Amino acid sequence: MSLAFRRFAPADLPGVIALCAAEGWPSFPEDPGRALRALTAPGVTTVVAAAPDGRVAGFAQLLSDGEIQAHLSLIAVDPDFRRQGVARGLLDLGLRLAGGVRIDLVTDSAPDFYLALRHRRFEGFRLYPPFQDAE
Repeated sequence: MSLAFRRFAPADLPGVIALCAAEGWPSFPEDPGRALRALTAPGVTTVVAAAPDGRVAGFAQLLSDGEIQAHLSLIAVDPDFRRQGVARGLLDLGLRLAGGVRIDLVTDSAPDFYLALRHRRFEGFRLYPPFQDAE
């Protein structure tokens, strides 16, 4: 099946939300309006892989300074389309459109996929306010 890799459009929102829900990621499904704003915010590049029937097979959301570094915020691929190069295609198009020479990311679910790509491993953190000493 041939997929079209392209920029996210508002009509893709239900498909993106379905992928997030399937992954158990609650933020976008909880508030579709907020999700749309997040996917189209300044500095954000969101791309999709669309099947011929219009189904969203995968999506990626990146933030970038436009020149050097990009950060992969989210990426999800429908299980029916995994192991077919979809995630790599999303990363390629996302970085090309966002601008940058590298992508930084944090993962808790797909380390083997990223280990298979050319990479340099770092330790990372996700911080939550209020920013005070941990107890």
